[in-house]
Amino acid sequence: MRNVGESKMKVVLAMSGGVDSSVAAGMLVEQGCDVIGITIKTYKYEDVGGNVGNETSCCSLDGINDARAVAAKLGFPHYVLDFSERFGTEVIDNFVEEYLSGRTPNPCVICNRKIKWEELIKKADALGADFIATGHYAKVRFDEGTRRFVVSRGRDTSKDQSYALWGLTQESLSKTMFPLSGLSKPEVRALGEKYGLDIAQKHESYEICFIPDNNYERFLKEQRPELEAGVSGGEMVMDEQVVAHHRGFPFYTIGQRKGLGVATGEPVYVTAIDHESNRIEIGSESKLYSSGLIATKVNMIKYAECREPLRVTVKIRYKDNGGLATIQTLDDGRMKILFDEKRRAITQGQSAVFYEADDVVGGGVIDKVLP
Repeated sequence: MRNVGESKMKVVLAMSGGVDSSVAAGMLVEQGCDVIGITIKTYKYEDVGGNVGNETSCCSLDGINDARAVAAKLGFPHYVLDFSERFGTEVIDNFVEEYLSGRTPNPCVICNRKIKWEELIKKADALGADFIATGHYAKVRFDEGTRRFVVSRGRDTSKDQSYALWGLTQESLSKTMFPLSGLSKPEVRALGEKYGLDIAQKHESYEICFIPDNNYERFLKEQRPELEAGVSGGEMVMDEQVVAHHRGFPFYTIGQRKGLGVATGEPVYVTAIDHESNRIEIGSESKLYSSGLIATKVNMIKYAECREPLRVTVKIRYKDNGGLATIQTLDDGRMKILFDEKRRAITQGQSAVFYEADDVVGGGVIDKVLP
């Protein structure tokens, strides 16, 4: 954690109402910081459907109330900022359009860069704050050799959230603190008890905040009422033969096994999604393996560029352990990634994040899967 120093540092803290950001608040107060808590309202509850009272959603009404109670307990001001209009445009609309393009997006990456960091830094500047802070399990440091800010995994690798931070700019990182970087989850909960916070044992949220019931199909149908009629009944193909008709291509993901509605005598998986023809291809697990990918919307963190081949570990989804690969920037700015060993279910729209040991080299959005 960055050193508070002699002068009293003013920090704007992003508060979800969960145990992580609440304990980060306690740590900052304990270190003598002048803390301002801010909870971002990212969507209009009546617009997203599902169980809007679900307390596990990080942006729920319960979350706002819990964040306010923590701020009152620790003695610093708390504000709620409504960014639902920009969130709708930048995150929700993008999420829907990606699914309608046969891709599986990662909305947290966009939200982190466009909403949580950009908007919070604007607010921090307006309030004369020195830094923003969040409850992410990650580290940030300044590398004197490269003169760049670097994100790396937090100490608790089982809770590491650096994967979702690859899109942050150098300017954003220069103003960022991660108070929990050196702690494990049990240690965080213990600190919550020490600070007397009622949320110390609150269970965690895993679903996307604007889909609190975790039902993507319901959400997409409600966002696009005409969708179901337009995509239902498409062909499900195996070995170039039509074996069934599906509910609609947006309701499937690469690698999906359950809910396919076909009996083949062996396990089969979704291996390809063609949104233009509304066709789903299924096949054996062996057809899920690919040698590499092309990533677009690349953001470099540890190094300014990657024109020469670089050996890294690449994660292709949040829970992925990563695979050894060689990466190199193409002339058009995209990143070519070739794995030492084939990877399973590389999915367009997901993030590919490049690591050197624990450091995030950069990341991008998976645009093309190489055979």
